[in-house]
Amino acid sequence: MALALAGTGVAHAEDAAAQPVAAVDELPPGQEVSDTVIELAGWVVATKDSHGYPFAIMDKAAAQILVFGSDGKLRGAAPGLFGSATGDHTAPGVAGLALREIPGRDRTTPAGRFVGGFGPSIDAGRVLWVDYESAVSIHPTATGVPAEKRVERLASPSPDDNRVTHGCINVSPEFYEQIVRSTFERGGVFYILPDADPMAETFPEFAQSRANAQHDDGKRKRSASK
Repeated sequence: MALALAGTGVAHAEDAAAQPVAAVDELPPGQEVSDTVIELAGWVVATKDSHGYPFAIMDKAAAQILVFGSDGKLRGAAPGLFGSATGDHTAPGVAGLALREIPGRDRTTPAGRFVGGFGPSIDAGRVLWVDYESAVSIHPTATGVPAEKRVERLASPSPDDNRVTHGCINVSPEFYEQIVRSTFERGGVFYILPDADPMAETFPEFAQSRANAQHDDGKRKRSASK
């Protein structure tokens, strides 16, 4: 099960996370969490990179969001909708544009590490900002534009049709209310994996730690074979 794998990665990084965790699993049956997400979660816990705040890891390619509490334990995993354009950049000035004014090429969900929290918005009331400067937030899927079929896309078993938003991240209303809202009531840290940019550029410290671990593992295997 995907959540069991994610929990194993965190527990390996920190013994305190090894206790069984009751987590909400909305991922499609049989859909796994990538090794990169598992290793990043373990690294965040081991290095205390979220500074005691809850955190979320979002994998755009797999259309997944995993939410962890301030204790590093997995609270839930669910499919998500992301920006319709492939890319990891934020276009200059995009935060000041109305949704309909954002060019198709700039409807991206930026990659990186962001510190966010709930705050006011111009037209949507109080929202959970992932990155206020680029106007990226997490919110429940809405049926505002029927032609976009966001509810149907979110419910489909494949991640291939989950790129449809103007850049924000959408999750099911149930997951938002049960997991997201309560977890990030006092803010948190958000890690969004890149579409195309190198991991070493997006998360340099994690990438270096990963490379060191692989190097050490290689040395141990060579020593054992002698």
